[in-house]
Amino acid sequence: MPAAMIDPKSQSQTTGQAMKFGLMFFASGEASTDQDKYRLVIESAKFADHHGFSSVWVPERHFTALGCLYPNPAVLQAALARETEQIRLQAGSVVLPLHHPLRVAEEWAMVDNLSGGRVGVSFASGWNPSDFAFFPQRYANRHGEMYQGIQQVRSLWRGESMSIERGDGQRQDVRIYPTPIQPELPIWVTAASNPQTFIKAGELGANLLTHLFDQEAEVLAEKIALYRQARLQHGHDPEAGQVTATLHTFVGEDLAVVQEQVRSPYCEYLKSNINLLQGLGYSRGITVSADTLSPKDLDSVTNLVFDKFFHDRRALLGTPESCSALVEQLRQIGVNEIACLLDFGPDAELILDNLPHLDQLRRACGAIAEPIAQTPLTLTSAVAAETSSSNSVNFEVSLGDVQNRCQQDVAGAEFYQRVQAQGIELGTSFQGIVQLWRGSGEA
Repeated sequence: MPAAMIDPKSQSQTTGQAMKFGLMFFASGEASTDQDKYRLVIESAKFADHHGFSSVWVPERHFTALGCLYPNPAVLQAALARETEQIRLQAGSVVLPLHHPLRVAEEWAMVDNLSGGRVGVSFASGWNPSDFAFFPQRYANRHGEMYQGIQQVRSLWRGESMSIERGDGQRQDVRIYPTPIQPELPIWVTAASNPQTFIKAGELGANLLTHLFDQEAEVLAEKIALYRQARLQHGHDPEAGQVTATLHTFVGEDLAVVQEQVRSPYCEYLKSNINLLQGLGYSRGITVSADTLSPKDLDSVTNLVFDKFFHDRRALLGTPESCSALVEQLRQIGVNEIACLLDFGPDAELILDNLPHLDQLRRACGAIAEPIAQTPLTLTSAVAAETSSSNSVNFEVSLGDVQNRCQQDVAGAEFYQRVQAQGIELGTSFQGIVQLWRGSGEA
């Protein structure tokens, strides 16, 4: 298809895929935590790893109470590497102008080894001037610094050398150690509202990390179309890039209960994030000038913004049933993965208790699965595999061990669709498989 004809309303190849669900952490502050500040992150990551979520994202944030638990994603992901077995460990994001590319490549190569090759990095240019205390001279050209740094990190990851100036003034070529497990570092570019960032991510052949905080899905669709078009124009498969969208997330059993459980935390989150409050208010026809509002008026405005945000379905705040339409809408516009932002204010125990409802949403939306590229898994081959090995299988093995060997997820609904496509009709009373993990000669 010619680049000019890519239509944001027609992402045909993308929409045939199942939506992936990851977890995102971004906003936690010290005031809302006990002494175990990272319990929510660690326990959520373990739950997600055990239940088949795709990724865990942690950011890089500096010098602010909002998000103060995340000054270095590599350090936190190194801890999660030893707590998890399968889930992808993602940086969302590394602010590259604040670092030397050698240091970034070294740190993440180490985490790649600790995790068995499960890391990915989204890079950002940064926007807060105070963050640039590390390299203040880079602020003015932060976008250029980021794009140059991405190429350098990619090169170092592949084992190539970089020329550096030593302490004695001499030049030397150096490379990073330890050697990463993944031959190529999976790269994302963080894009908020600037269409040019979406285009540049496409030019680089990178994946895309974006959000639905203060922009409509229709607007995001247009920017994703620009991204796909740029990939095509620069020799990259336009449909191969992964688009991850971050959404505030709290999924429960009862819609009215969820609304009241998240109202106060979300309103406090808005008050601590004035830029988001103003953007959300503007997108909802509400003028917000926080500097001139009394505390009582600010409460009224944040509650009004919350109500509009909640009912307009711009976040996964609700039940599995009420949230499924937004998931499908995002899939239709070309989003491949949702990064569920959990820590915007609800109590940590409440978040953990409700994760099974989020998993229910994930499993329901996984029923529309992408085609399996390997040998079709038929009913005959599944039965044959069971009967041929029934005398030798160690039935004491744990589910985790099976999942480590069998890393191709096949949802039960997808399995029965494929069985039906081969002419085998099974009534619902015979459809007992919920989830398959498929490996070499084993499921």
